[in-house]
This record gives sequence, C-alpha cells and structure tokens, in this order.
Amino acid sequence: MRLTEECLAPAKYPEIKTLMGPDPHLKWIVSGMVFVQFLACYLVKDLSWKWIFFWAYAFGGCINHSLTLAIHDISHNVAFGNKQTKWNRWFAVFANLPIGIPYSASFKKYHIDHHRYLGGDSLDVDIPTDFEGWFFCTPLRKLLWLFLQPLFYSLRPLYVNPKAITRMEIFNALIQFSIDLIIYYLWGLKPIIYLIAGTILCMGLHPISGHFIAEHYMFLKGYETYSYYGPLNWLTFNVGYHMEHHDFPSIPGCRLPMVKKIAAEYYDNLPHHQSWIRVLWDFVFDDAIGPYSRVKRLCKLAKES
Repeated sequence: MRLTEECLAPAKYPEIKTLMGPDPHLKWIVSGMVFVQFLACYLVKDLSWKWIFFWAYAFGGCINHSLTLAIHDISHNVAFGNKQTKWNRWFAVFANLPIGIPYSASFKKYHIDHHRYLGGDSLDVDIPTDFEGWFFCTPLRKLLWLFLQPLFYSLRPLYVNPKAITRMEIFNALIQFSIDLIIYYLWGLKPIIYLIAGTILCMGLHPISGHFIAEHYMFLKGYETYSYYGPLNWLTFNVGYHMEHHDFPSIPGCRLPMVKKIAAEYYDNLPHHQSWIRVLWDFVFDDAIGPYSRVKRLCKLAKES
C-alpha cells in the first residue's frame, strides 16, 4: 500500500495535509540567488579564464544547480499555490535567468510525466536510453556519462518522447536569450561563460549531481526510489527527501522533513543514501550499477499510443 493512500485518510496523520500549499519564503530565497548571480557576473568580468571556470564550478554552478531544483519545486506550484499557476510559470522563468539557457518551461512539461508515469517506457524521459545503458558500462565510460549528463538530460526528451513546442517555451527562450544579450552588452563574454559553464559543470561531475543517480537508480533490488538526508539538502531545497516528495509532490521542499518526522514508521526503515559522493563513486566502480539500473515499466498510456 502506498503511503499516500493511508496518510490522506482523515484518521491517519491528518497533519500532513497542513503541510501542503505554497512556501512563502521560496520567492525571496530564489530572488536573492538570482541577484547574487547577476552581481557575480559583474565581479567576474575582468578575471582570467582559469578563474572564470574555477568560480563557475566552485560557486556559480552550485547556485545554478540549486536554482534548477528551485524550478523543480516551482513546477509543483509551491511558490504561489495551485490557484496562481501563471505566477508559478513566470517565476520559474525568472529563476531560470542565471542558468544561461532556457530550461524551466520544458522541464515543467516533462516533469509531470515523471511523477505520473514513473519509469514509464517512452513516457518518463528520466530513464536512460538503450544506447546509454549499452555503451556506458565500464568505469571510464560511466565517468564520461556523468560528465555528459547535462547533454543527455536535455536531448533525451527529444528522442524518447518528443512533444510540440509550447508558447511558454518560446517565451522562456526569448526572455533568457534577451537577458544573455544584455549581460554580454554590459560586461562581455566572460560572465556568459561563467553562467553557462557553471550550469553544465555542476550538473555533470559534481557532488550535488549525485542526486540524479541517488533518486531512482536501483542500488537494492526491489527499491526504485531513495531518499538522502545529508547536509547537501540545505543547498538543494531538500530534493534529497525524494521518497517523501514522490508521495506528496504538493508539499514544498522546506516541509518534507516534517513528512518524515510525522510518518516515521514508514520512512525510517526504508533504504536511503548517506552520501551523494558515495553514490557517484559506487555508480562508477560497481559493475552491478549503471544506466541500465532503472526500473522500466509499460504504462497504460504507452500501450494505448
């Protein structure tokens, strides 16, 4: 029995319902992160290239990766609530600005399917392709796959489950590239490279990127979703509380620890990860784990299509 089926019953943990709804602090935290990155663009404009890439990996990329996870939270309408969906969409576009490339609208379009059809063949684009599973099967190749993960993450949907471009995606791209051009006009090329390089590097081979592998790769047979309760949750809007998130996607990340506390009998005995760095290490060097280590299922919609 799924946890959500019991917890949403009035007699079982009714306090979990009170955790649902918007996070009043999210918009201010995200706005602060966006403006910090714009300030950083000004500060790095005269640095040498080696320092551009150093700060992109060590600082700016961490903020940008965190912003992608803020966009993940916003995609569940937790910035302004379910009654203000347009405000959530446009705020996600604003959160996208330091990332350097348009992302938020496309993410929203596909992330719905990830929750609705977790592991669904040709529906959940989070599942690596057969080629990825076949080719990236040695430690060196898996290391390369981790480094190239942003490329696969962005291009895989176009191959696995192509969808029509939406008006919001067009607006997302126009606004993003306009801001990029303004930054280039004001401060030159280096701030643009700082933003985009940080995004690519920190969504690739970086400790924070361990969450990509930790969330749904089957490290133990029979378990396809795992949580992580370590300190990197402070930088990632508690995305590590992933079992809790899939049970209650309408609860913002800041309140997911309360879900675990309230329903401890369900979560405390589930396998979970202690370290995202250890997750990356095991993924690379454990022969039993690789891109194929995902549960794939044929969902009803896939049968009908």
